[in-house]
Amino acid sequence: MSLTLADARIVTPEGVHEGWLTIEDGRITHVGHGSAPRAGLSVGGRHVVPGFVDLHNHGGAGGSFPTGEQDRARDAVALHRRHGTTTTVGSLVTDSIEGLTRAAASLAELCEEGLLAGLHLEGPYISRARCGAHDPALLREPSPQELAGLIKAGRGHIRMLTIAPELPGALDTIRMAVAEGVIAAIGHSDADYEQTIVGIEAGASVATHLYNAMPPLGHRAPGPVAALLDDERVTVELVNDGVHVHAAMLRLAYEVAGPGRTVLITDAMSATGLGDGDYALGSMRVHVRDGVARLAEGGSIAGSTLTMDVAFRRAVQEVGMSLPDAVQVASLTPARVLGLAGRIGSIAVGKAADLVVLSDSLEVDGVMKDGVWITEP
Repeated sequence: MSLTLADARIVTPEGVHEGWLTIEDGRITHVGHGSAPRAGLSVGGRHVVPGFVDLHNHGGAGGSFPTGEQDRARDAVALHRRHGTTTTVGSLVTDSIEGLTRAAASLAELCEEGLLAGLHLEGPYISRARCGAHDPALLREPSPQELAGLIKAGRGHIRMLTIAPELPGALDTIRMAVAEGVIAAIGHSDADYEQTIVGIEAGASVATHLYNAMPPLGHRAPGPVAALLDDERVTVELVNDGVHVHAAMLRLAYEVAGPGRTVLITDAMSATGLGDGDYALGSMRVHVRDGVARLAEGGSIAGSTLTMDVAFRRAVQEVGMSLPDAVQVASLTPARVLGLAGRIGSIAVGKAADLVVLSDSLEVDGVMKDGVWITEP
């Protein structure tokens, strides 16, 4: 089956052009400029961008990936797909090793179906001083042997591990993770500048939600933020919801790291798409008020209710990114982090037809996954 999308403003990391594209068997087969050579579906001059790729997502629509409940996980993925996220990594939170093992084994089945692009262990190897919305009673010292068991339970689908590099055993665990094909991410850490550098030298290559759950940037004690931004080997995650990070600090990170090392994430939790109320994130109780998720006890930020379309729109309208750069940080750069840039992340011949149609105001008008409309424009 062949479908041509005509009268489109196609956005790639290289620029925006008026043109058309053809899809066959779930893949992009032609991308052209000007008028389409054959009749097709006109998108009326709207923007067409690649589907968003979310590296850090705990759930939505009442579903929470940390529980491992497959039906609710499907609900969460469906919600985020309607908002343009065509590739989702399911993030777990700190739990007992038994709880993490069960959740990883269950969600691995959804990875094998292609519903999830992998799993992210955000904890339990994180700092008590910077644990945020993670249960401090369940934190553990990093263990390569323990991690090996979790990787086995996830049947090769554990794609990322957030770890505090200053903890005993962390460096060996980072090295083991990287050797097993797991991305090591520095986050929820009380490390100083020098300890962060050592973690990067051990193989860490991502900063988990930069600025959040780590010491702040200082002019005498630069801390992890400076080390992570300054190193060309590190890609930095940013939660662009207007709550986690001020637009000026997000702009600073983006200007230093550039679109090739910056990724937008949601850090979304189960309340996403449902509105205010009382929820859970792992074992922790969360209140959502005015769209902001905070722990019931202590008030720490507990994930977000963000969707990637909002993060993308804010990147352009609030942070000042160009459309091509916003496409890169929301799609291509996270795809590269996952090793999937040859298949997804940009509009190019041979890649999967994961597409989002956006209005002039950058609202989602249509979403396609593997050549099939999830919502038609």
